[in-house]
Amino acid sequence: MTFVGHVFNVPVTSTLKTCSTKMEPLMPTLNDLTRRHWLQTCSAGLGSIALTSLLADDQSPSGQTHFSPRAKRIIYLFQSGAPSQMDLFDPKPNLADLRATELPDSIRKGQRLTGMTSRQASFPVAPSMFKFAKHGKGGATISELLPHTAKVADELCFIKSMHTEAINHDPAITFFQTGNQLAGRPSIGSWLAYGLGSENADLPAFVVMISNGSGNPADQPLYDRLWGSGFLPSKYQGVKFRSVGDPVLYLSNPPGQDAATRRRVLDDLAELNRLKLDEYRDPEIATRISQYELAYRMQTSVPELTDVSSEPEHIFDLYGPDARKPGTFAANCLLARRLAERGVRFIQLFHRGWDQHLNLPKAIRGQCRDTDQPSAALILDLKQRGLLEDTIIVWGGEFGRTVYCQGKLTAEDYGRDHHPRCFSIWLAGGGIRGGYSHGATDDFSYNITENPVHVHDLHATLLHCLGLDHTRLTFKFQGRYYRLTDVHGEVVKPLLA
Repeated sequence: MTFVGHVFNVPVTSTLKTCSTKMEPLMPTLNDLTRRHWLQTCSAGLGSIALTSLLADDQSPSGQTHFSPRAKRIIYLFQSGAPSQMDLFDPKPNLADLRATELPDSIRKGQRLTGMTSRQASFPVAPSMFKFAKHGKGGATISELLPHTAKVADELCFIKSMHTEAINHDPAITFFQTGNQLAGRPSIGSWLAYGLGSENADLPAFVVMISNGSGNPADQPLYDRLWGSGFLPSKYQGVKFRSVGDPVLYLSNPPGQDAATRRRVLDDLAELNRLKLDEYRDPEIATRISQYELAYRMQTSVPELTDVSSEPEHIFDLYGPDARKPGTFAANCLLARRLAERGVRFIQLFHRGWDQHLNLPKAIRGQCRDTDQPSAALILDLKQRGLLEDTIIVWGGEFGRTVYCQGKLTAEDYGRDHHPRCFSIWLAGGGIRGGYSHGATDDFSYNITENPVHVHDLHATLLHCLGLDHTRLTFKFQGRYYRLTDVHGEVVKPLLA
């Protein structure tokens, strides 16, 4: 009788011959010999090999890129709620003459609307009330709301032809994070941690920080699954840093327990877990062992990381007045730079407050005050330290905003609904072409007219910059090989330096 299987991706084949001799009572018959029992009885051989493999130090970079990378890490400045492209990066000056006129059917083309505006009797055009100017050698057109971003225009690569499939926040954010609108897939940070590992054994490969915007403090919620590992081993999930109390939950020893006691407890717990790992061969047990050890090391590394008291005054001035306030976007940008210095692979900042269905002129001013100076400061700070050349920065939200007004259009106020058909984001840093604008939209910023870039294309391009072929970074789950880009995505080569 032949058994064929895989022990932790190592093929195992064994041939057993049946016989008619009487067996001992405690020994299973060959007919009852299961694959699990056979694996358990081999613990001294193949089991030990598997155990050693599972407990191997996987915190250092795997080094198994598919080709030479241009970047080592990503800092993703996700603007949750969806910034209005028309008021920031994609000006349409001719709309001033069409203010309050109906959006032509030839432009809308019967496209889907959200439930918030589908019953509106009118769709009046609402031109941006903000001024634009060209900046840098590349002539990037940037709103007056972003004066600090304008100063680093030649470092930026604008994509003005992004488009997505989701029209509501949760599926759209999930799509950007995981490549799928339905929850449960691994996030992009988890894919990178899985594919490249970490450069620092004392910190997670994937760190998340959240800040609340002043433009809309009661904005859309963010769920922990957005930085989850999905079907990848849980050691690849993101670790959320908090701004109040311990940066990471339960990082400090409880009252009455010193470091020596904690060390003894972890050692004993590891021994118990190793016994269960040897018995069941569950990779999640190996993850638990390694994560306990990482958490112990983080008791030293994280307080040192988050203590910014050693930063010089000119650095706080660079990031702006909120840089000393824990939990603000500015403070998180400063921490992002410190994480990048320490080799964290994927650093994700979520900034809430961009969902501006009403009162957009007032709300967007607040959001830009929150994000403009810190975002530009992060670029300048990384550049002066030689880190920008191997760090990619991404700035953008989950979709764009409509040209037509949601609610009442007045001389001083307007709102905009969700718009997945076209919107703008920018990239900077390692392997990215600075001083360049890619793609274009029609005169209403409603449809893409040239060089469309899908979410899957963006993911493929980011992975490419880190030396990974998006079609080869896969994980087998439930009989199928999955990838971040599913079965789609093309590298957008004009975006590359």
